[in-house]
Amino acid sequence: MYVADQKSMQTLDRYTMEQLGLPGVVLMENAGNAVVQEIINDYPHHTRVLVISGQGNNGGDGFVIARRLIDLGYETKLCFIGKEEKLKGDALVHYQVYKNRQLPLYRYQEGEEDIFAYIQKADVIVDAMLGTGVSGGVRSPFDKIIEAVNESNKDVISVDVPSGLNSNTGEIGNIAIQAKKTITFAMPKIGFFVGDGPKVIGVWKVANISVPESIVEILQLQLPKLIDGEKAKASLPKRAKHGHKGTFGHCLVIGGSKYYIGAPIYTAKAAFHSGIGLVTLAIPETIYSHAAGTCHESLFFPLSDVKGSIDSKALETIDFSKYKTVVFGPGLGRECNGDAMIRTLLEKLTTQTLIVDADGLYFLKNHLGELQHYEGDIILTPHPGEMATLTGKTVREIEANRLDVAKQFATAYGVYLLLKGHRSIIATPQGELWINPYGNDALGKGGSGDVLTGLIASFVSQQKDSVKALLSASYYHAIAAEELGKQTSNFGVTPMDIIHYIPVLFGQA
Repeated sequence: MYVADQKSMQTLDRYTMEQLGLPGVVLMENAGNAVVQEIINDYPHHTRVLVISGQGNNGGDGFVIARRLIDLGYETKLCFIGKEEKLKGDALVHYQVYKNRQLPLYRYQEGEEDIFAYIQKADVIVDAMLGTGVSGGVRSPFDKIIEAVNESNKDVISVDVPSGLNSNTGEIGNIAIQAKKTITFAMPKIGFFVGDGPKVIGVWKVANISVPESIVEILQLQLPKLIDGEKAKASLPKRAKHGHKGTFGHCLVIGGSKYYIGAPIYTAKAAFHSGIGLVTLAIPETIYSHAAGTCHESLFFPLSDVKGSIDSKALETIDFSKYKTVVFGPGLGRECNGDAMIRTLLEKLTTQTLIVDADGLYFLKNHLGELQHYEGDIILTPHPGEMATLTGKTVREIEANRLDVAKQFATAYGVYLLLKGHRSIIATPQGELWINPYGNDALGKGGSGDVLTGLIASFVSQQKDSVKALLSASYYHAIAAEELGKQTSNFGVTPMDIIHYIPVLFGQA
């Protein structure tokens, strides 16, 4: 499924109308009917519905919704906020149809208080005020009305986009509708998954209004895609029934220190629980005995260390040709000579997939110019703070423009990037973008990122396809957290819980 910005959505609508010949008034009728169907499904009894419409196309959808609900016997009140003389196009057509039928209509006038009473009396409020065109703050009277709707605690269904939310950036200027559900048209909007969008859209659903997704390919639009269960399942490695440990790949994990013993262990265990054949942990000798007693599945390559951190010269003793995948960074710490380790890896590795995470990313910032010369795939998995270090930007700048930052970095340095966060972004060297719409605060614990790294390493070791590995690892990592949170609570989900639940999800796939 593609994700659209406002300009792309306008292009798709225009093509549907001008090239396919489907009039805008029909698209608007389809949109309104789709919302009505959701209301029927969610509120089968004749509920009191307040439809609040603005004077743009979003308001036009509202006119259709109010008319159809009245026809179906719902106690419906339409509140129009705007000026009739400013209505135009398809919205004007549907407004005139509504008026010609002499259906109940309340025209809001600045300073009136009636609308606030209607908000209190309603069971369900349909937000058809502002739509996708918002940028910056919401002006009067919409700001006061949105505030009253939010404070009412009524069920709110937003049409296409919650009013006040920037559909491109997820920015909220001063206020936005807190929707229980958002019914969006043709495809979800980028603003749902970045910025403050996830906080206000509620449950979102895409309605088919006869704008075909195939137009994206016809017009060669470069749009991000959403990861879903079907895509994630298809991206999982295929298991050979007569395979053995050598069949399913061998990964080397370089990391750990006296301060961070658990991180490489989480990475190894996550890899084992997701199908890898072999994992070798290259860790400081100082922590070897503890790690060996905790992670019985792994092979070990104890490395000489300096005060509990890996001695960079020790990496020169490793025969890297044994491994399909090399992970560098989990639990590494910053007390080591990480720059020398990066140089050794880039010199000695040939075509193995190199995954850099955690403090490995801190040291990588000095070697970005060398990455394009590496013949194998390089996968980076930064959180926003680590991304800020890699780019020289602030975390605020990263979070304000996650998609573009990820795409520009991945294409500039020829790497596969997973930018972690509430809605993770995957970017490829070719500029392809994916958004993971899943995950929650259950992942907000130390070690969760090490588990994700282990999943990526496992999948890419089993089938040398970095994109598939990132898609499936990101999805199942997030879904495991969501499902475990439902079973107990988001408070208590640990990285080890996620590791043990991953095979359960595979069994359900």
